[in-house]
Amino acid sequence: MDTIPGTSAEILDQKMRDKISPGRISVKDWIKVIKTAHKIGIRSTSTMMYGHMESYVDRANHIGIIRKIQKETGGFTEFVPLNFVHTEAPMYKHGLHKGIQPGADSDDIMLTHAVSRIMLNNCIDNIQMSWVKTGEKMSQRLLKCGANDFGGTLINESISTAAGSQHGQLLKPKQIRRLVRDVGRIPAERNTTYKILRTFENEPKEEDLDNVDDSKFGSYFDLIKIKKFRYENPR
Repeated sequence: MDTIPGTSAEILDQKMRDKISPGRISVKDWIKVIKTAHKIGIRSTSTMMYGHMESYVDRANHIGIIRKIQKETGGFTEFVPLNFVHTEAPMYKHGLHKGIQPGADSDDIMLTHAVSRIMLNNCIDNIQMSWVKTGEKMSQRLLKCGANDFGGTLINESISTAAGSQHGQLLKPKQIRRLVRDVGRIPAERNTTYKILRTFENEPKEEDLDNVDDSKFGSYFDLIKIKKFRYENPR
C-alpha cells in the first residue's frame, strides 16, 4: 500500500468537529495519522467538508493546516472541497444544531474552490471537485474556478446518495471527457498519484466501460428506497 484517503478531515477545528461529528477522530489525531503516513512514504488525499455550520475563517484555517502539513511532508496528492449534502443528513433533517445550513450555494461553491487554488498555489497542484455533490454543470464551471480534476467515474456511489444527493452514482469515461471538452479543456486519464497515463487530444473509440448498461452496476439509490434497508434516526 502506498496511498490512503485523507477523508474524515471534515473541518479541522475541534469545537466544530465536536458539534458535527462527535466521536470521530480528533483534529490532533487526524494530523498525526496523516503526517505519520506521509513520513513513511504513504501519500494521501486531503479534503474539507463545508457548507454546514462553519465560518469562512474556519475554512481558511482548515486550508492553512493542510498547506502547513504539505510544506512539511509533501505527501498530499490533491485537495478536495466537499459541499455538505443536507437532505438526508440527520443533523440537518432533525435540526440538531442551531444555524446549520443546507450546503453552500453556487457562488459559495465557486468561491471555495477558487480560494483553495489561491491558498494552495505552488503547494498542492491538484484541486478536485466532487461532481456527485455539485452536479455536472457546476463541475464544468469549477474547471474555470481553480479545479483541474473532474474526479472519478464512480460506480454505485453510496455516501453522497445516502445523504440525499441527486446527481447520480456513475459517469462513464466518455461522459466525463465530453463534459471536460465542452468547457475547452483537454481530458486526460491519470493514476492515483497523478501520473498522466493518457491525454485525449481526440475522442477515442468507445471502450468496454462506455458500453456497459448502467443496470449492471446496481443502484444504491434504488436500494435505499427499500424500507427494510432504510435507517431511521430515533430522534
